Amino acid sequence: MATHLRFSIVIVNYNGGAYLKRAIDSLAKQTVRDFEVFVVDNASTDGSMDFLFDSAPHFPIELLPQTENLGFAAANNLAAKRAKGDWLVLLNPDAEAAPDWLEKLYHATQRHPGVKSFASAQYDLHQPGLLDGAGDAYLGIGFAWRGGFGHPASTLPPEGECFSPCGAGAMIDRACFLAHDGFDERFFCYCEDVDLGYRMRLSGERCLFVPDAVIHHAGSGITGRASRFAIIHGTRNRLWTYVKNTPLRLLILTAPLHILLTLLFLVRGLMTGRFGPTWEGLKLGLKGLGPFLAERKQRRAERKIALRPLIQAMSWNPLQLARRLPHIRTIEPTTQKIEHIK
Repeated sequence: MATHLRFSIVIVNYNGGAYLKRAIDSLAKQTVRDFEVFVVDNASTDGSMDFLFDSAPHFPIELLPQTENLGFAAANNLAAKRAKGDWLVLLNPDAEAAPDWLEKLYHATQRHPGVKSFASAQYDLHQPGLLDGAGDAYLGIGFAWRGGFGHPASTLPPEGECFSPCGAGAMIDRACFLAHDGFDERFFCYCEDVDLGYRMRLSGERCLFVPDAVIHHAGSGITGRASRFAIIHGTRNRLWTYVKNTPLRLLILTAPLHILLTLLFLVRGLMTGRFGPTWEGLKLGLKGLGPFLAERKQRRAERKIALRPLIQAMSWNPLQLARRLPHIRTIEPTTQKIEHIK
C-alpha cells in the first residue's frame, strides 16, 4: 500500500557545487520525516551530483537528470507532475533549511487552512545577521522585489500576507500548483514565482509569510545576482509578468508610471554599467509580448478576484521598492489547533 505523503520537496540544480550537499544535509535533519525529495539536475558540468552522492542521506531521493538546462520553471514543473505529496515544497540548491522548517510551514497551514501558498523567512547564508527575503512584494505599477533583502535580521516582519512566495523556499498546495499549470516555462528563470503568485491571486488565492519557517540562502550564489544573465532575464520577465496578468483598468492607469520607472532603470544602468543587459532584456520582453497579449482574454475569463483586494495586496509606495522593504499585511488565523506531526 502506498504511503500518503504531506510534502514533496523539489531541488532544481544547475552547477550547484558543494551548496547542493549542504541543502540535502539540511533536509536530513528535519524534525518531520513525512516527505519525498526530487533533485532535478539541469545538465550540470561541475560535478554537483558527486557531492549529492557523497552526502548519503537517510531518505530516498529521486534523481531526474536532464540532458539540457530546462531552466527553473520547467524543471520544477517536471518534478511536480511526479510528486505525490499534498504540498509542493521548493528549496534552492544554494539554501539550507532549519531543522523545523517543514514543521513550522505545516503548523501555518493549520492556523490558516484556506491558504494555499506559503513563504519562508530567508536569512543570508553567509551573513546570518542579514535578511535574504521575507516573501516577494509587488509594486502596483509592475515591479517585484524580495521583501527585506539586505536588511538586518532584527527587522524580520511578523506573520502576515505577502504578495507571493520566493521560489527559493516556497510551499504551495500541489493540486493548486498543477491547476494553475505550474510555472510559465517561457520565463526559464527569474520572476516565474511572482508570475505564478499573481495568477493565483487573480483566482482568489493568498500567500502567507511564515517568519519561524527559516532557510538560509546564498541569494543567487550560483548564477550571480547582478550577472548579465540575471539582469536580462529579470528585466524581460518583469515586463511579461506585468502585461500578462494586470487587469486592463489597472494596466491603463499604471502603464505611464511603469514606462517612467523603466526609463529611470535604464538611466541608472548607464551609471552602474548595467545599461547593456537591461536594454537587451527590455527588447526581448517587448519582442515576446505577442503571445501574452493574446492570452489576456483567457486570463480575464479566469479571474475570480475583484480589483480592490488585488490592489490591497500590492505595494503602492515606490520607496518600498527602492529600499527593498518587506510588504506584509496582518491577517488573523482562523484556527489555533496545532497537530503535531512526525
